[in-house]
Amino acid sequence: MNPVIALVGRPNVGKSTLFNVLTRTRDALVADFPGLTRDRKYGHGSHNEKYFVVIDTGGLSGEREGIDVQMARQTLLAIEESSIIVFMVDARDGLTAADENIASELRKTGKQVSLVVNKTDGLDSRVVANEFYALGFGEPLLIAAAHNRGTGSLLDAVLMEVAAEPAAADAHSGIKVAFTGRPNVGKSTLINRFMGEERVVVYDLPGTTRDSIYVPFERDGRQYTLIDTAGVRRKRSVKQTVEKFSVIKAMQAVDEANVVVMMIDARLEVADQDLHLLGYILEAGRALVLVINKWDGLDDYQKQQIRTGIDKQLSFMRFAEIFFVSALHGSNVGQLYGAIDRAYAAAMQDMSTPGLTRLLEKALTVHQPPLVGGRRIKLRYAHQGGSNPPRIVIHGNQTELMPASYERYLRNFFREALNIVGTPIKLEFKSSVNPYAGRKNTLTTKQQAKRQRMIRHNKMKDKKRKNNR
Repeated sequence: MNPVIALVGRPNVGKSTLFNVLTRTRDALVADFPGLTRDRKYGHGSHNEKYFVVIDTGGLSGEREGIDVQMARQTLLAIEESSIIVFMVDARDGLTAADENIASELRKTGKQVSLVVNKTDGLDSRVVANEFYALGFGEPLLIAAAHNRGTGSLLDAVLMEVAAEPAAADAHSGIKVAFTGRPNVGKSTLINRFMGEERVVVYDLPGTTRDSIYVPFERDGRQYTLIDTAGVRRKRSVKQTVEKFSVIKAMQAVDEANVVVMMIDARLEVADQDLHLLGYILEAGRALVLVINKWDGLDDYQKQQIRTGIDKQLSFMRFAEIFFVSALHGSNVGQLYGAIDRAYAAAMQDMSTPGLTRLLEKALTVHQPPLVGGRRIKLRYAHQGGSNPPRIVIHGNQTELMPASYERYLRNFFREALNIVGTPIKLEFKSSVNPYAGRKNTLTTKQQAKRQRMIRHNKMKDKKRKNNR
């Protein structure tokens, strides 16, 4: 089994920067901003044919109230899961009381702890190291994670007693399910309900989740990766640079996902931001499950009003299944598993060319394409052009003139005939190309002589016609 390395320390000591260096990715958000990381984030890395799992954690600030308590709980879970602890301190801040408190807690675990002094660039290494011997973890390892200095020596020391093993399976495998929506709609609460544990930080504060958190999950022998994303607000409401990057990460998660669970707060009206986000999901072609959260506590009249409003405002999303749930209490959450599976199956299904062509012929029998310039658009055959979303390519003549209304008819016809639920369908039209268009035949000598005789004959006829006048 590959070793698990937990990165632990105060806020803003460079844990996320080191995480990106060790995993050779840019998965973790990095900014000169204390407390940026709040959830546990997992990644894979390798060094000298030794593979490992690394966990980025939130900073341990020592505060005993607010969101810091939830961050500390996530860090303690990461320490419990790990086999190796990398305790990071800041060379520029020096040894602090918070570092000593963290060291005291780490000693109680009985696990291998490697002391890493970060941000040593431009400092005298001997002076820097002396101060941290007092923590009692032996020789400090000096690095500058931002410049990738000393990280090789760090891995040599940490993995010294680890035997070379094959790489573990990709943690981000199976069906990728992204949970998205505006801030504070309950995305993290719903993921914790799926997992049956406090896997991600939940706090009654908009913007608690700042990075996209990938959570492996298995149910009934099937693998999933649940992606908790940052809440997406209106562009003019986004002030901090950190939040801008959080929104970008959320959009990337939607692009990467197979199925998107779009969450809307039942106690709030469907806002323009919800519609923009749904438009982005539709444009990306992702399978979709709509979840109206915080359904508990509403009376029958309020529920009916909400249903009516959603039916009107989200009429363009009729292909998606809608569920009214309470992530906090678990009401109707169990129905989402089947909806996710159905949406994924529809998005990834294989369609045969003969079958699609027969359906096209049936659609043409029911309703012929319109006339354009006195000529009817002709559609000849169809085949599958891709999946997630299902893409159907239709060949014919004058397809570039196809009106949107008829395209919508075909899309709905294919959806109903193929029983496709939970995913958009993309139609692509291609017109047949005349292979002789633009080509001029070269006349033989005999044809040229005949052409000249015809020209002379026509001239003689014209001349006689003029004389007769």
